[in-house]
Amino acid sequence: MAIMDAERVIFEGFEGLQLVADVRGDPDAWPVLFLHGGGQTRYAWGSTAEKVASQGWRTIALDLRGHGDSDWAPNGDYSFTAFCADCVAVVDQLGRPPVLVGASLGGMAAMLAEGTSDRTVSSGLVLVDITPKTNPAGIERITTFMRSGFDGFDTLEEAAEAIAAYTPERTRRANPAGLKKVLRQRNDRWYWHWDPRVIDQDRTEVVPDRLAGLLDVALSNIHVPTMLVRGLLSDVVTEEGVDDLLARIPDATVVGVDGAAHMIAGDRNDAFSDAVIAFLRDRVRPTID
Repeated sequence: MAIMDAERVIFEGFEGLQLVADVRGDPDAWPVLFLHGGGQTRYAWGSTAEKVASQGWRTIALDLRGHGDSDWAPNGDYSFTAFCADCVAVVDQLGRPPVLVGASLGGMAAMLAEGTSDRTVSSGLVLVDITPKTNPAGIERITTFMRSGFDGFDTLEEAAEAIAAYTPERTRRANPAGLKKVLRQRNDRWYWHWDPRVIDQDRTEVVPDRLAGLLDVALSNIHVPTMLVRGLLSDVVTEEGVDDLLARIPDATVVGVDGAAHMIAGDRNDAFSDAVIAFLRDRVRPTID
């Protein structure tokens, strides 16, 4: 497959924040909006967005507020409702209801956006290793990893070691040079390219108890084609979580990816891309053509 160049596009998010995205594919093709997980950037999808675009879709890989090249929230608002509002704001600028592909935090924002709006938001929903009920130990491991980089790293190799420790299931190590996409150098140290206040406010991938009712409402209102892609090595999604999701969205498709943990697109990108493309072809395309 020939490499497809991405166009850098700036969208206006909630409260006027500028959100940066890589856009690929025919401008007239149906949109697929990719929302990464907490502490990641638009580069977390690997080549998936490019592969999907090559199949006749327009892909938009977005940096969430406070992440990557997007604006940091001046008021420090990294609430689930703010991420949800950003999602809806970007959807409004696409002209058509996109398929939402959300990993972890991005998946929670996508569920809330689709399920709490009183109008059409999406034409399909792909949840990447996230369910309404999650394993607390797995969420704590994500939080610990994010906090581990607060003081920065002396070298890119040190950052690569931190990733290797968090992703022991991967057979290949992170490429230190490639980490320049997700790290920024300040005062001779390398820092993850996201606002530390994202985690300072204890924002994780779990909706707080006070919003549990809102999530219940959202799940009862999701009627678009839905797929959960779970990593079979993940310590975040459990069988109980899958069963709970299927009880709420009975016609959801569930795909398990061998050899992948929570960060599926990075662990097994080819298998993940194939699952998304098959879902778009078999479950979404018939509803939009």
